[in-house]
Amino acid sequence: MDYSGQLFLIVGNSGSGKDALLKEVLKRWPASARPVRVPQRYITRPAHASEPFYSVTPDEFAAFKRRGKFCLTWHVYDADYGVPAAILDRLAEGSSVIVNVSRDIIPQARQLVGNLKVIFVAVPLDITLQRISARKRESEDDPGFVQRMARAKANQTLAEADFVVDNSVPLDEAAEKLLEYMLSCTN
Repeated sequence: MDYSGQLFLIVGNSGSGKDALLKEVLKRWPASARPVRVPQRYITRPAHASEPFYSVTPDEFAAFKRRGKFCLTWHVYDADYGVPAAILDRLAEGSSVIVNVSRDIIPQARQLVGNLKVIFVAVPLDITLQRISARKRESEDDPGFVQRMARAKANQTLAEADFVVDNSVPLDEAAEKLLEYMLSCTN
């Protein structure tokens, strides 16, 4: 279905800085532009200061999914992720929506919303390692850490991306490039 608002999917390896970029873009978003919304996802893992989301149990997640609370879901790193179906209302109202998702759900999202743009946040592997280590969610010998690094090594690019933002440069610079791109798609 087509909506009057613009859906952006932001994807990138763990530690690429997606949340930091989104936060910075929101601070810079002009009041004169169509509103942009960043929905919080539902994730079946404990809350952590490094990332804003609603922490839910697997049973709560399953119940929400059965009731149609999510429009997009996926499972990665032993956790379930859900994007609230309310984003479809925001898109129908003409707002832009940007959501941090797994690259695996791009085809599912394209079926749901025809008008979407995929943004890939690129960073070199050594920066990914530094950032994942710095957030202290897991130790370097933890299976989740090892999985994240293996996936990052295998996915340094994304052919489906409509836009690639280099987030190895200063955050201000990367955020400005992302902001310019997003505004060019919403006017």
